[in-house]
Amino acid sequence: MNQAWPATGKIILGTIFACATFLPAQTSVAAPETSSERTPARLLPEADLRYADYADLVLNASVVAVVQIVKAQRLKGELAPGLAPDKARFLVEANVQSLFKGAGGLPGTISYIADVPLDPKGKAPNLKKQRAILLAEKVPGRPLELRLSSPYSQLNWTQVAESRVRAILQDVNAASIPPRVTGVGNAFYVPGAIPGESEAQIFLTTADNRPISLSILRRPGEQPQWAVALGEMVDDSAKMPQRDTLLWYRLACFLPSTLPDKSVAALAPGDSQAVRRDYRFVMEQLGACERVIKRP
Repeated sequence: MNQAWPATGKIILGTIFACATFLPAQTSVAAPETSSERTPARLLPEADLRYADYADLVLNASVVAVVQIVKAQRLKGELAPGLAPDKARFLVEANVQSLFKGAGGLPGTISYIADVPLDPKGKAPNLKKQRAILLAEKVPGRPLELRLSSPYSQLNWTQVAESRVRAILQDVNAASIPPRVTGVGNAFYVPGAIPGESEAQIFLTTADNRPISLSILRRPGEQPQWAVALGEMVDDSAKMPQRDTLLWYRLACFLPSTLPDKSVAALAPGDSQAVRRDYRFVMEQLGACERVIKRP
């Protein structure tokens, strides 16, 4: 499923500073407190976010929380240096409603600065009572301070957005979390006993050196079958990944579009061509990794 982000979705960037009773993960909000120095934010143009956008944001954040804005004070003049003419800058105070991820908990109230677009009539939006999903980092040596992990790391809350974030975190916390794929290693090819029958195995490289490989089986008159093995051996647990899952994301979004020459350097020319064909088939089956937010 490729769930679209609603057209009203906005994303805010800011460095967040807060002091309050700390919340453990999955709890209710504590009493609000005050904040100090802040830095401004940017807003992502309204667009439909894809699974890869959510995964990029969630996987690069050590804190994930839902907040509700309780106060938004507009800043002007010297308090808003460098502000674009089509934006309004706000000092925002928000209550933390729930914490999905964050070792050591999170303050009950946070504050940050947000630059948000003006409407077609040049009026600033009303941010009060809006809910948002925050993706942030703790600042080393400053325990009461958080910083959003990217320019797009606070999403307007919707049930769709929360469900997508929760699903990614559930995959991340699963015992069988797939490793982060960094490239393609060696490939092997075995022709079958009859014409048109073959099996290819393509090993992938990973950030933590855990084994993962692609296997492609062909039989005459049948659709090719392929699977992903998360271990040394290809067994019955190997299967095709479902789209918009963490395993699909690891493959579709980080594998090269074509097989590197070094992966088939040790194979005979005919076997090399067959493995390249099988790799193209896998990439076609995975489909494009679509993103709205461009990666740096």
